[in-house]
Amino acid sequence: MADDAAAKAPLPVVPYLKIPADGAPFLEARQCSGCGKIFLTERNTCAHCGESGLMQAKPLADTGSLYVYSIVHRSFPGVAVPYVSAIVDLDGGGTVKGNLINIDPDPEKIRMGMPVEVVYQIAPTKDADGNEYLTYYFQPAA
Repeated sequence: MADDAAAKAPLPVVPYLKIPADGAPFLEARQCSGCGKIFLTERNTCAHCGESGLMQAKPLADTGSLYVYSIVHRSFPGVAVPYVSAIVDLDGGGTVKGNLINIDPDPEKIRMGMPVEVVYQIAPTKDADGNEYLTYYFQPAA
């Protein structure tokens, strides 16, 4: 029975989205303990200072500010438009791309620097094998 439940658990949509068995999901980066730079991808060597073996896991904050956005009006077939594609600077470091939800895709309502928070949801569609995925979005902070 436990194997059936584990098989049906959602998968992370990207490698840096972590889903612990006993806690809330979170985004995780790698931070160089030499220079402090933060990267989303798994790596052994820092792309900024070139040091090896100094990369440490760093949970990222669930809050930040909108750095830049684009309102997308044309996308792949089956993807509802318009939607807001955003890049967010997270509090405490780290820059992440995702979609901004729960706001009208109207430039009059979206402002650079606005506070946002990360929300985690099951993706609206399954893959060809029937797997569900957990994804993240940004929304205006409450």
